[in-house]
Amino acid sequence: MFENFKVMDIETSGAVIHLRSGGKGPPLLLLHGNPLTHVSWHKIANELAKNFSVIATDLRGYGDSSAPDPGENNINFSFRAMAQDQVEVMETLGYNQFFAAGIDRGARTLHRMCLDHPDRVIKAAILDILPNYYVWTHASKEWATKSWHWLFMIQPPDFPEKMMASVPPEWFMEKKISKPGIGLKPFTKDAFAEYVRCFNEKTIRASCADYRACATCDFEIDTADKDKKVSCPILVLWGAKSHTGRVHGDVLAVWKNYGVSVTGGPINCGHYITEEAPEETYGWFMRFFTELDSNGSRQNGAKKCLMDICS
Repeated sequence: MFENFKVMDIETSGAVIHLRSGGKGPPLLLLHGNPLTHVSWHKIANELAKNFSVIATDLRGYGDSSAPDPGENNINFSFRAMAQDQVEVMETLGYNQFFAAGIDRGARTLHRMCLDHPDRVIKAAILDILPNYYVWTHASKEWATKSWHWLFMIQPPDFPEKMMASVPPEWFMEKKISKPGIGLKPFTKDAFAEYVRCFNEKTIRASCADYRACATCDFEIDTADKDKKVSCPILVLWGAKSHTGRVHGDVLAVWKNYGVSVTGGPINCGHYITEEAPEETYGWFMRFFTELDSNGSRQNGAKKCLMDICS
């Protein structure tokens, strides 16, 4: 996995972020979801690195990144705090503007990054989520059944932490990410072993803080920004068999209320798009991040931005 990628840790103002970087070309930041790590991008990272400078990070508290104290109202695990980490990481690597893609919690971090740092993200690919504000204001019995961990992990500490830590990490990880009909088939043996390795006390504590923030301070932040649209182009992808589309219907129609330029569509897979359908994901990314307009220029000013950041 991640051939010829460098492994490093970068200290931000709020955490120490673990990452791999490799390739050459325009910078592309990759953000993973819960309860995984940056390894979830391993099936397409090498191919992307042929055209991009790929930076795949562990979100604060996940993988081998550090976990700060949650702080009042879990503010230190808000998507705003997570987004700030990533902006500082990219700055340290010399990138003031960049492409970015995120799935699950990483996509929520990216959505907040686009709102808080609109001058940083040139284009954003958001995988298999709906906006945080929309999810909480459209909750249903079907959603609660399929997204049970949202309601479980927000319970007061240390109730969910002790329950999650009371079983072998292999058992919990299998129950959490396997899906009916396919089990663990999308996940390679090495990737699954890495997810299990990183599912420790630190990650359990941090991931619960992440979900508590999602229901509290994140919701307050998102409510204040509910009418604010992402200004950069957004690619929205979701699994046709995932709960995202099955519960909420037309995912693209929802996102068009949250961005000024939104494209995308479903992929014939479940939630873990990058590992279930890597070839299709790669194809969508290449079309979106290298798209040219009728005059041969990169859309929405991306050509000048890319010339600046690659010079």
